[in-house]
Amino acid sequence: MKILPILLVGFASWSVAAEDTVDAMAQAHADDEPVATPVATLSPAQPILGAPVEYGAIDGTPLTGYLAVPEQGADTAPGIIVIHEWWGLNDNIRGVTERLAGEGYRALAVDLYRGELAEDPKTAMKLSRGLQQQAEQANDNLRQAYDYLAAQQAPRIGVIGWCRGGHWSLRTALLLPDQVDAAVIYYGSLVTDRDELATLQMPILGNFGEADPLIPLDDIATFEQTLRELDKDVDVKIYPNAQHAFSNPSGTAYNAAAATDAWGRTTIFFARHLQQAE
Repeated sequence: MKILPILLVGFASWSVAAEDTVDAMAQAHADDEPVATPVATLSPAQPILGAPVEYGAIDGTPLTGYLAVPEQGADTAPGIIVIHEWWGLNDNIRGVTERLAGEGYRALAVDLYRGELAEDPKTAMKLSRGLQQQAEQANDNLRQAYDYLAAQQAPRIGVIGWCRGGHWSLRTALLLPDQVDAAVIYYGSLVTDRDELATLQMPILGNFGEADPLIPLDDIATFEQTLRELDKDVDVKIYPNAQHAFSNPSGTAYNAAAATDAWGRTTIFFARHLQQAE
């Protein structure tokens, strides 16, 4: 595998809401643990290569992520920025990154915690809160991930994230509204402000759980309705009886039927907008 070495929007109100979400997330994950789910453990659809890579640096400290590519066709593969859950960049995120590579993508798993991992909810809450308090560094981290894939000549670049990563997937889309080519949000906290959503130029796919106590159904409805009123390309699905984190690579809330369907929607969406787009 060959490995080669903005626009800002107003997030003030969102930062407050996101800070509140950290507390709610801690309650929702109080008895959770980062055990692997089939999202992470199912084999890629084709042979892949994976390795740690340095995709940038902050304050002189390298940003080390995980890059997975298909063995065949990597040089022309579209890119996907993969954003971890609140547990961090663990082996389960590497596993789902490899599955995405198996679908024909140059998939780069970023590390927003910059080397730290959580094995329990208390640590995950601490890391997630610290990330929120250093949001501009996280923004820079994600911009550099995009630039890394762009420097590798990825013809199109998408972004995906689960749980806390779903929040950052949407934030990446808002940071790079005319650069990101497709965004997938798995039950991340949402923006409903019309002016912010108006900047988005890419198609958006959202997968949410009906029984998720963290993402209000009213927020999902407003998010989707506002994007449709703005004539944006949006596809949102709410899974009956599915809890928060129902399709996480790590965790105990896994819902096989919902997760399988959401993965199918995700791969079809990325194929349409990253592989088949002109």
